[in-house]
Amino acid sequence: QVQLVESGGGWVQAGGSLRLSCAASGGTFSTLTMGWFRQAPGKEREFVAAISWTGGSRTYADSVKGRFTISRDNAKGTVYLQMNSLKPEDTAVYFCASAYGRGASHRQGDYDYWGQGTQVTVSS
Repeated sequence: QVQLVESGGGWVQAGGSLRLSCAASGGTFSTLTMGWFRQAPGKEREFVAAISWTGGSRTYADSVKGRFTISRDNAKGTVYLQMNSLKPEDTAVYFCASAYGRGASHRQGDYDYWGQGTQVTVSS
C-alpha cells in the first residue's frame, strides 16, 4: 500500500508562486505514475497534472498549461508541482495520487492511492 503526504500549500497573492511536494512511501516509487488533482469549494475534483514513472511523459490540464510544472525525484520518492502566475481560480485543495502501470493519465479512476490534500488559497 502506498502512503502519500502532500505539503507546501498556503496563501499567496495573485501572480505569486508556490511549490507543492508529495512524499510517497510503502511502494516502489520509481514504478508509479504520479498525478495532481484539485477540488475547489462546491466543485468536483479535477485533474491538474500527471507524470509517468520515467518522467518522460507529462500531461497538464488546459487551465494550468504554461503556468504549472510537474516533476519528480525518484531518489527522494517525491513528486512536485511548481505553480507560477497563480490566479484566484487556482484556489483549491490539491491532492496527489499514484497509479501503477499507467502513462501520465488524467483519469481519476486510474489512480489507486490518494493523499489527504493541501490547501492553496490565492487572493486577488
